[in-house]
Amino acid sequence: MQQFKTPTFIIHVAGWLLFLTFPLLFINNEQSGQSSFLLLASPYYWLFCGTYMLMFYFNALVLVPRLMFKKRYIIYIAAVLLLFSFVYYAQPYDNLLGHNKSVMADLNGPPNTQPKGLNQSLQPGKDPDVGPNVEMPFGPLPNEDLRMQDPNLKKPNGILDLHQPMNIDVISLFIFFMIMGLSIATSTVQRWQTAESKVVKAEAEKATAELSFLKAQINPHFLFNTLNNIYTQSIINSEHTSESIMKLSNIMRYVTDDVTQDFVMLKDEIDCVRDYIELQRLRLGADAEINFNVQGKPDGKKIAPLIFMTFIENAFKYGVTKKEKTVININLSIDTERIDFSCQNKIYNHKSNLERSGIGIANTRQRLSHLYPRQHRLDIENTDGMFTVKLCVDC
Repeated sequence: MQQFKTPTFIIHVAGWLLFLTFPLLFINNEQSGQSSFLLLASPYYWLFCGTYMLMFYFNALVLVPRLMFKKRYIIYIAAVLLLFSFVYYAQPYDNLLGHNKSVMADLNGPPNTQPKGLNQSLQPGKDPDVGPNVEMPFGPLPNEDLRMQDPNLKKPNGILDLHQPMNIDVISLFIFFMIMGLSIATSTVQRWQTAESKVVKAEAEKATAELSFLKAQINPHFLFNTLNNIYTQSIINSEHTSESIMKLSNIMRYVTDDVTQDFVMLKDEIDCVRDYIELQRLRLGADAEINFNVQGKPDGKKIAPLIFMTFIENAFKYGVTKKEKTVININLSIDTERIDFSCQNKIYNHKSNLERSGIGIANTRQRLSHLYPRQHRLDIENTDGMFTVKLCVDC
C-alpha cells in the first residue's frame, strides 16, 4: 500500500470520523437515550461503515492506479459494476436501519395486539401496527415499506437481508457513488502531487549538476593562473617562491576540501582571498597598490565559496599594466543581515580579452541565481576605463 503523509493521514482520519457519525445522526430514536450506544455496539453498524471504507481504499489504491491510470477501462468498469451489484443486493443501510428497529422494538416491549376500533384515533407519528409506544423516527410511512414494518412480523433472512423486489436501498447506492467519486479524486490528486514532486526534484538535481559544473570551470582556471605566477617567480629566482608555494597549498586545500559544499564559513573564504592577494602582491612587487579592507565580524556567517574570487581574479588579470602603477581596491563590509562586496580597477586589456572574462562573470551570475534567488544584487559598471563590481548578498 502507498504510504500517506502526515497531513493527508489526518485528513483521512477526520473524514472517516465524520462519516462514522452520520448513522448516529440519522438513525435515532427520541424515546431512548441509549439508541446511539446500542448502534455503536451493533455489528451491523461496523459492517455498514467497514464496507464503504474498504471500497474507498480498494478503489483508490488498487483499481484506479492499476486499471484506470493504465487505461484498462473495460476491466475497471467491470470491477466497479461488481462492487455496485454487491451494494445493490446487500443493502447495508437497510440492514442497519432494520436492525436498529428490532433493537428499539425489544426495548419498548411487544407490539400492541389490541384490535383497532372504529373510534380509535391515529396520532401523528404513531404506527398502529407497531403500537402506541413505538414512535417512528421519520414519521408514519406506508406499510408496504419493508424497513418500517414490525421486526417481529418480518420474516428473517439470515445475517443480512438481501435485495427484495419491492425495496431498493437508494441511500446505500447514493453513498456508493459518493465514495467511489471521492476515491477517484483522491487518487488523481495524489498522482498529480507525486508527478509535481518528481518535476521539482528533477529541477533541483539539474540545478545541482549545473552548479557543480560551474565550480569545475572556476577552480581549474583559478589554480592554473596561480601556478603560472609561481612559474614566473621560479624563472627569475624570486626569494618569495617558497612562500608563494605555501600560500598556494593553503588555497588548494581550501578548494579541494570546502568548495565542494554549497556554503562555507565566511572566515575561510576571506582567508582564501587574502592568500590569493598576497600571491599577486609577490608577483607584482612594489609596482602595484592593492587595498583589501574588511569591515565587520565574519564569525558564524556563511557564503557561497569562490563567489568573490571571479571578480578579484579578473581585476588582477585585466587591471595590471607595466605602463603605470596598478591600483586595485577591494572592500568587504559585513553586517548582521547582509554582506557587501566591491572591487574596482582600471581596464588595460583589449576588448577580446574582456569578452573572455565575461564567461567567468556569467558563471558567477548563474551560481548566484541558484544559491541566492531574490537574495542578492549584482551591479557591474564599465565606464571611463574603470571596471566596478558591487555585490550585495543577504546572509
